[in-house]
Amino acid sequence: MPTINLRKYYPLLTEDHFIEVSDEVAEAILLATRQENNYRQRTYRHKAYYSLDRGDGIENSILHTEPSPEEILMQKVSMQQLYEALDHLPPIQARRVYAHYILGMKKVDIARAEGVNSSGVCDSVRKGVKNLRHYFEKKKWME
Repeated sequence: MPTINLRKYYPLLTEDHFIEVSDEVAEAILLATRQENNYRQRTYRHKAYYSLDRGDGIENSILHTEPSPEEILMQKVSMQQLYEALDHLPPIQARRVYAHYILGMKKVDIARAEGVNSSGVCDSVRKGVKNLRHYFEKKKWME
């Protein structure tokens, strides 16, 4: 029967405690130690200092929490205010600001789709954002 030192497995122990364990227990301890060392080596090699366990959904559920009803309502209200503000812009500016910020298109792609120069789209988007800022400041001041 193999003998193990409990101090190796229980760091709070300050003195050595040797006990004899069965072969199956010694084998299980050796296997667990090897698995821990392999896991440590994989995280070091792949610079993956996060969980490598996939498929159980724990990490995903923590990272992507469901918004509360209050947050959903606030998002809807803010989107309504944004669309209202976009209606006050000239049509070309509104279309370009919407395409760039809401749809996520690049300014070069917008210019290519409209058949215009990309610098004109950049200026239009910049002026549109400036006009939106003035609209929201004016609306805030009036309230």
